[in-house]
Amino acid sequence: MIPVLGFEDCKVAVLGLGRSGLATARALRDGGAEPLVWDDSIEARDKAEAEGFVPHDPMRAGAWDGVAALIVSPGIPHLYPEPNKVIAAAWDAGVPVDNDIGLFFRSFATYEFEDFETAPRVICVTGSNGKSTTSALIHHILTVAGRPTQLAGNIGRGVLDMDPARDGEVIVLELSSYQTDLARALTPDVAVFTNLSPDHLDRHGGMGGYFAAKRRLFAEGGPDRAVIGVDENEGRYLANQLAEVPEDDRVIRVSVERKLTDAGWTVFARKGFLSEYRKGRQTGSIDLREVRGLPGTHNHQNACSAYAACRALGIAPRTIETAFHSFEGLPHRSQRVAEKAGVSYVNDSKATNVDSAAKALQAFTGIRWIAGGLGKDGGIEALKPHLGSVVKAYLIGHSARDFALQLGDTPYEICETMARAVDLAASDAQAGETVLLAPAAASFDQYPNFEKRGEDFMQQVQARLAD
Repeated sequence: MIPVLGFEDCKVAVLGLGRSGLATARALRDGGAEPLVWDDSIEARDKAEAEGFVPHDPMRAGAWDGVAALIVSPGIPHLYPEPNKVIAAAWDAGVPVDNDIGLFFRSFATYEFEDFETAPRVICVTGSNGKSTTSALIHHILTVAGRPTQLAGNIGRGVLDMDPARDGEVIVLELSSYQTDLARALTPDVAVFTNLSPDHLDRHGGMGGYFAAKRRLFAEGGPDRAVIGVDENEGRYLANQLAEVPEDDRVIRVSVERKLTDAGWTVFARKGFLSEYRKGRQTGSIDLREVRGLPGTHNHQNACSAYAACRALGIAPRTIETAFHSFEGLPHRSQRVAEKAGVSYVNDSKATNVDSAAKALQAFTGIRWIAGGLGKDGGIEALKPHLGSVVKAYLIGHSARDFALQLGDTPYEICETMARAVDLAASDAQAGETVLLAPAAASFDQYPNFEKRGEDFMQQVQARLAD
């Protein structure tokens, strides 16, 4: 655990007692603060009280007297679509509002660092799609390179649940827009912006607010190196804002749409080949086509971002290439779960929106596509240009019939359940084809989360192949 610094003998309110909230309360207590905890859930309050924390209703009279700060869990809205009433009360009382990411950055570096031969470093990854895979891939590369490393944030452990840093360690944090939007301290050594597509727009008041939340990671702390995906206008804008001159190698531009061979530092992937250029000259290359854990253009973008971040730390290209080949990918993200009789089975349950589903559909050919769930605005209309590789769709869940109306000439079958979809797709599939779960929809009509949906897919595949 990383004890929170700067609040010794102070009362600090903690709102939200999920994974990050409880970890925050523990870290505050370890740092000498007095956490005053609250959650709307009685069960959550009881769990916290069992650990010795004091439930503290922030809406009662005098609740803010003597409180030094309010620490908010990331899922709680603080501005749009409207401020949470507790946050609004903290504003009125003049109490500063922060989150666990802000506490991490104010507490991570300690006097012990002076005794280290190599100061610990922090890499932060944000973006709309691919940030989990990119973060996990960076962590994997560092492990293969023999560097001590921890992975946390929006993936794995909470940031304050990590162990105190060791000599030469590299901390890799995946950060969502919910986490970057409120943190008062953001000072990574390397910051990565993968890409941007519409998401969480209600929470951020529109696309501009969503981008602004991501941009804070770069604007607030000024990382030593910034890895920027420039395939959207927002990325090009951000890279331009951060670079002082065209050849400024503090900014590493990344693309999977075009060659980047100008005077700066660039990493791009074209036709399955990753290339690194510095000052207009090629300095590294990797053939990504046979890297099984990173299929498709979207994963090639992740590979470019991870490669650039690790090169910024001085890791050799050949070490990175070796790590690519041993990377197995993340569960529920283009995860190969089985292969039989020449048919591959791929679990991309994390493809909960059209943009991520499009990337999955472009990664394979001869697709038996399992899609559906709780559809989002617009359904799958935007996927029509990407259906050329779909042999047949097998539709499940609440939006199955709505999705069927948007498939055009693509053959389909209404299956309702995962079990029937897997059974039919496996029966129909021919050698060389892929049975792909890429729902393009939320899971909440049939499952508590996308992980459970992916687990059901894998169980149904194993049961079907065992017959």
